[in-house]
Amino acid sequence: MSGHSHYATIKRQKEAKDAAKGRVFSRLARGIQIAVKSGGGTDPDANYKLRMAIEAARSSNMPKENIERAIKAAQAKSGDLEEVIYEGYGPGGIAVIVEVVTDNRNRTGQEIKNIFDRGGGSLAGPGSVSFNFDPRGLILTEKKDNFEEVMLPLVDLGVEDISETDDAIEVYTEAGSVREIRDKLTSLGFKVNSIELISKPKNFQVIEEVDLAKKILSFLENLEAHDDVQKLFTNVEIPQVVLEKIGN
Repeated sequence: MSGHSHYATIKRQKEAKDAAKGRVFSRLARGIQIAVKSGGGTDPDANYKLRMAIEAARSSNMPKENIERAIKAAQAKSGDLEEVIYEGYGPGGIAVIVEVVTDNRNRTGQEIKNIFDRGGGSLAGPGSVSFNFDPRGLILTEKKDNFEEVMLPLVDLGVEDISETDDAIEVYTEAGSVREIRDKLTSLGFKVNSIELISKPKNFQVIEEVDLAKKILSFLENLEAHDDVQKLFTNVEIPQVVLEKIGN
C-alpha cells in the first residue's frame, strides 16, 4: 500500500541508523550455531539452514572469522541451545511470531510472556497466528532510478511480489528458490543487499491511531531487544503520515 510501512521496513531503517553491529553480530552468530546444531552439520552445501544463516551474516558484513568462530562454537557445545517459536497478539490485536534461540526454555518463555503482558498483549498457543503467515524468501536490492522499468525483468524471473521502499526494493520469492533468484538478480546487474527466510503475513493490520502505533512500536522494540530473540514477524502496517507524527 502506497504511503504505508510494514514493521520489517521500519525496523530495518532504524537498525541502519543505530548501526548496533555488536548486537547484530551476536544475534547472527546464534543463528549460525542453531543452524549447525539442528540443520545437519557444518557443510553449508548440505545444510540449507546454515547456508541461509551464513548468507544473512555476510549481507550484514559480519567478518569471515566471526562466522567461522560461530560454527566452531556450535561444534564444541553439546545441546545447550534450542530454537523456540512463540505466537501471540500485541496491542490492538496485531499478530506476532517470535523466534528465539535459548539455553533455558523456561526462563526465556517467562521473559517473553512478561513482555507481552506488560505491552498489552498476550501469548497464545502454537498455530494461533502462524496460519496468517507464509514462509517466504526476502531479497533486498539496491534501488534504481526508474522502478517501473525495474519491475519488468523482476517479474520475468518469476518472483512472487515486489515492493519499493524508501531504502530498497523488496523482492519476495518462494522459500526454496531464494538463492536461485538472488543469483539471477546479480547476473542482471542488481546489487543485492541481503537475503533471508521470513514469515510473510497474508493480511496486514493497518494502524492509523498515533497513540496505538506508539504503543505497538514500543512493544515490538522491547521484544527485539531481548537477547534471545532472533527474528520477529508481525502483520502491523503503519501509514507514513502516522510515522511522521510519531517522529515529531
